[in-house]
Amino acid sequence: MTPLPPASRARRAALSMALCAGLTVALTACGEDPDAGTNGVGKLSAVEIETKARAAADAASSVRLSGTLVSKRGTYKLNMRLKHDGGTGSVTSKDNTFELLRVGKALYLKADAGFWSHADGKGEEKPSKTDADVAGKLAAKYVKVPEGDPAYKQFLGFTDMDVLLDGLLGMQGELSKGDRTQVGGVRTIKVRAGEGAGGTLDVSLEGKPFPLQFARAGGAGVLTLGDWDEDFALAAPSKEETVDYGRALPKTSDDD
Repeated sequence: MTPLPPASRARRAALSMALCAGLTVALTACGEDPDAGTNGVGKLSAVEIETKARAAADAASSVRLSGTLVSKRGTYKLNMRLKHDGGTGSVTSKDNTFELLRVGKALYLKADAGFWSHADGKGEEKPSKTDADVAGKLAAKYVKVPEGDPAYKQFLGFTDMDVLLDGLLGMQGELSKGDRTQVGGVRTIKVRAGEGAGGTLDVSLEGKPFPLQFARAGGAGVLTLGDWDEDFALAAPSKEETVDYGRALPKTSDDD
């Protein structure tokens, strides 16, 4: 084989370097840095990543939380916007969808007539005409939930940013780093808790290291967290939008 002249070898070397530079995303052999252009948390240990994600969440003023939450009371689909002093959004249980609005300690509930038809929330008996009439008047209106009502604490939990984040981000057991992936087009790195001890957290590799998705252990739901620090209006409904109920509020599921 005839050796290439020096000029040809130089051109081939230059071409190889150009290809390597242009394909760094695909060619790891070219020495790609997976943390190039990121916030750098991917270089940290799993514990450090989880700590930074938790600190970012704790310092945030607001968040949107959506997805599925499975608890001992049942399965819920959430779409909530939350602040430290309140929240607004919708919750869907097995039988009903209802809206929640909290401003400070004042908590309001809006639901359709089906939700109000049974005071026990189980729908085991056909509602009376009186119950149906009352339910019709309550539909599409906000009802203020009395703080002494047994349902207040349960509904409150869906609107409390601090409580929800504490419950979701309290990973337990030994932590390990998982794959790099994307959530909503944003690059993330996974942090996994020990099996059955917390689930998998996706932490943003762009900007602040916010938690962007949490898959709870044991198939207990997947929740997406977004709109961090994006402000939104939060005000009590007008008198025209509210109505008194006067009885204990229905339960939200068949489970106790």
